[in-house]
Amino acid sequence: MAIVIEILLAVAFLFSGFTKVAGVKMQVDSFNKLGLPQWFRVLTGLLQLVGVAGLVVGFWTTSWSAWAAIGIGFIMVCAVIAHLRAKDSFGQVVPALVLAILAIVLAILQGSDLGDFPN
Repeated sequence: MAIVIEILLAVAFLFSGFTKVAGVKMQVDSFNKLGLPQWFRVLTGLLQLVGVAGLVVGFWTTSWSAWAAIGIGFIMVCAVIAHLRAKDSFGQVVPALVLAILAIVLAILQGSDLGDFPN
């Protein structure tokens, strides 16, 4: 089950991180709507891509996927808070919430390997 979650998160955040860093209009508009500066969009995208790298390494060393999941989970909890702060509808909050939950579940599933970092 962990590998499926790991793949889903890696694919989702590869796309999300790349579109943020590339400055895709949807991402620029989203950060403007949330009242966040554009440099923060780029930083968020870079952190998401670092998380993807950790998830990929985690296919061979589970401590990396556990730490990456914690980082991604933190990013997504912050995203949920930003959406709530902007008074977005529940439907707009759901994607960030689902990704946060998946990241937290992966961190729990891989958590026994956290002490092995870095390998």
